[in-house]
Amino acid sequence: MVPYQKLRRILAIPVLIGLAIVSIVIIYGHLSVPTILLACMSAYRICNLTRLLSARLQNRYLNRVNVRSSLWIIGLQTGLLLLWQLSNWWHISTYHLWITLAYANLLCALILLITTMRHLRTTRVPQLSELATADRDLPTVTVAIPARDETNDLNDCLQSLLTSNYPKLEIIVLDDCSQNKHTPEIIRSFAQDGVVFVQGKAPEANWLAKNQAYQRLFEESNGEFIVFCGVDVRFKSDSIRQLVAAMLHKNKTMISVIPQNLLQSTTRQDLTLLQPMRYAWELALPRKLFRRPPVLSTCWIIKREIVENAGGFGAVSRSIVPESYFAHASAVHDGYSFMQSDAAMGITSNKSVNEQRATTVRIRYPQLHRRMELALIVTLFEIASVMMPLAMIVTALMSHISLQLTTVSCISIVMLIVGYSAVVRLTYRRWLFRSILLLPVAAMIDAILLNYSMIRYEFFSVFWKGRNICVPVMYVMEESSQDS
Repeated sequence: MVPYQKLRRILAIPVLIGLAIVSIVIIYGHLSVPTILLACMSAYRICNLTRLLSARLQNRYLNRVNVRSSLWIIGLQTGLLLLWQLSNWWHISTYHLWITLAYANLLCALILLITTMRHLRTTRVPQLSELATADRDLPTVTVAIPARDETNDLNDCLQSLLTSNYPKLEIIVLDDCSQNKHTPEIIRSFAQDGVVFVQGKAPEANWLAKNQAYQRLFEESNGEFIVFCGVDVRFKSDSIRQLVAAMLHKNKTMISVIPQNLLQSTTRQDLTLLQPMRYAWELALPRKLFRRPPVLSTCWIIKREIVENAGGFGAVSRSIVPESYFAHASAVHDGYSFMQSDAAMGITSNKSVNEQRATTVRIRYPQLHRRMELALIVTLFEIASVMMPLAMIVTALMSHISLQLTTVSCISIVMLIVGYSAVVRLTYRRWLFRSILLLPVAAMIDAILLNYSMIRYEFFSVFWKGRNICVPVMYVMEESSQDS
């Protein structure tokens, strides 16, 4: 809170060193769950001070986020210390603390399970066989695809679209300044099939490249409805018709599709660790309380006038997930729906493990509004809700202290596994037995990738399609980003 930037950086050094020393001394002197939590929170405060010292962000933005993160994390530490002291004053035993935490975990697991099952029910595709809309009454549709340095995926995506039986379909592909010559060659090779080629340009300083590509595609499109999708998406001949029929039947202005993810048997890494966790974050939280509807960027359809009335993509030029903005705008008048793709719709996604990992790193920290304190809270939530019940079960079994503690923790784990297994089944449209065993590993990897995403954005670079997206997303100064 010191008013001078240079003085803040000078004072940050001894505070940073002091925090590190105090954290080590506290853990060494009294190793316990509260001291470990205090040390973890101090680690985020150290990151916050390091962010001040690195000075790679624009000053006004840096000052604001530093003060906010400091106050939040210090407040969390103060609250923890207060609870710890009150438990000592009131002579609350460790056993009663563990029982209280176990029931809190049980309540949390119950809420997550109920919310997940409700979303799985409400996102089902309506019975569209009864909607035999005549071709002349169907609205015009544009499929808009941004492409950069693509090869086989782009070719396969366009081949699948050309099988469509939708009568009023326009396909537009934007070449986003590809470094290889294959991408524009692939697009032009489909010109005789009616695919429109659009040449992109280098993104402006205040634009994320993908959002600028979306805006250009929107300007070039002619459809009443626009389908935005990535090159990893595959369509069946009836996919667009089914998607539009769902829009008309549900009277919606935007739908975000949950595609079926194709399992890749050739890879050694387990796909059930990454993509289902991404879906779980959209499906398991009671998002109506936060007024943030669930959304995925893989494939989504929106009515043209919604984009126009919301200010176009210029209103979210820096946003890593612009779909959330339009989903919120549509949801205001009950015009938004999060919907599964069933066998009839046939929209699938073919994304490799490396691409899934890169996507997770790219979106996780920006989804938390680039706030270090929220990364801390989410990390603690994942540890407390998934890892802590397991620790309680092991502790109870080894010490034989409480059947009640073991029972409550087991029920919590079972409910979490049921919810996670249901999300895995939705992701791949098949039952995977290993999902029962992989929930703790998946939660741990998700927490690690979240913090890795935070570190990459705050102190290094995050590249997407060969571009450092930290500059527009994080308000990184151009000179600083170039030096890095």
